[in-house]
Amino acid sequence: MTDTDYDLVVIGGGSGGVRAARMAAARGARVALAEDDRMGGTCVIRGCVPKKLMVFASAYPELMAEARDYGWDVTSGPFDWTAFRTRLHAELDRLEGVYRRMLDGSGVTTFNARATLADPHTVALSTGETLRARHILVATGGHPVRPPLPNAEHGLVSDDLFHLETLPKTLLIVGGGFIACEFAGIMNGLGVKVTQYYRGAQILRGFDDEARGLVAEHMRADGIDLHTGTNLLEMEPVTGGLRVKATNGSQQVFEQVLFATGRTPNTAGIGLEQAGVRLGRRGEIQVDAYSQTAVPSIYAIGDVTDRVNLTPVAIREAMNFVQTVFGGEPTPTDHDQIPSAVFTQPELGSIGLTEEAARAQEPVEVYCTSFRPMRQAFIGGSKRVMMKLVVSIATRKVLGCHIVAPEAGEMIQLVGIAIKMGATKEDIDRVVAVHPTMSEELVTMRQPIRSE
Repeated sequence: MTDTDYDLVVIGGGSGGVRAARMAAARGARVALAEDDRMGGTCVIRGCVPKKLMVFASAYPELMAEARDYGWDVTSGPFDWTAFRTRLHAELDRLEGVYRRMLDGSGVTTFNARATLADPHTVALSTGETLRARHILVATGGHPVRPPLPNAEHGLVSDDLFHLETLPKTLLIVGGGFIACEFAGIMNGLGVKVTQYYRGAQILRGFDDEARGLVAEHMRADGIDLHTGTNLLEMEPVTGGLRVKATNGSQQVFEQVLFATGRTPNTAGIGLEQAGVRLGRRGEIQVDAYSQTAVPSIYAIGDVTDRVNLTPVAIREAMNFVQTVFGGEPTPTDHDQIPSAVFTQPELGSIGLTEEAARAQEPVEVYCTSFRPMRQAFIGGSKRVMMKLVVSIATRKVLGCHIVAPEAGEMIQLVGIAIKMGATKEDIDRVVAVHPTMSEELVTMRQPIRSE
């Protein structure tokens, strides 16, 4: 090998790319990684981590109100966005440093440069260096996009929210997916007056109908002005913000507009098609079950493949790629029965089939309960939680579980273990309840509410 020859060159320093680089190096491979932005990728720098910290911050007004109802003498003052943002950026700097130290400690050579494919075994860097590689892994992730609307450049995307100098007094969020709904709850909790437009009939498309209906109900009860069946027609900058016209006929001025209308893979301008890599309709890299592209030496993982766009999935794909290429054991990634959470307030946790998808597949029984948990009932609160199991009549296996409740993300992770193992409804029934908890309802639902 020469100084520029590697067993693996990884393009992209997000969670998936870093994990693949480290694991391959641990197996003795000579590895290089190129990243033209901050190390850590979307999740660590401008996604999951800062968003979840904002979720925590936004929950305190409700917690303080609840504390007063429980007898505590608590007085809430205004939220100091500048202080929070300073601490947030310091934490992201710390995490980026952790990622860099992990790579250095693994023996991975890193390049702070933009990488493009020159051919199936050559990566050209913006610094002028050229890297030859036996294998190339593309892990460049994705980015938020604005809609094709005049003046859309004046609107924000999710990346921008972590860098605002001040919080707006009014905010319109356009979109109904998990990013839109999470930030609606966050900004509302931080004291921003939030309006949300979504062109569909109900938010959180793809999730269970009852679950997303309850989330929407809570969002409206919390003061979010949520309009479904509504989209943006026009937007123009005016004094004080942006004037928008909606399909429902309304015209309003908002200080800021956030577009949460989708993300697209980062595949443009990096030489993929010239190298022979096939792209899909949305620009995603097409790969097989082993994350291999049409070019045998080039692989791709994570959001750039647009399979299941979740950080833990990218990490699992990375580990399986290393096992396949450097471990001598071809290992496909199982994308079935992946638990997920939407960090709305309350959260939505989900695994498996929705009731609607399960019914389209086979006859099912549905076990569902909705109630005010003890913590709310004691102080006369109105918020309800929901627990739902979708069960195959033929096999008795639990095909799906959907939870709307505080800490639903924590619950669904544990329920997911049982469902991934193929648990039946009778397996669930045999578990003794932990009392008093919300989640005990999952093991005490004896009669289906629907069966067909």
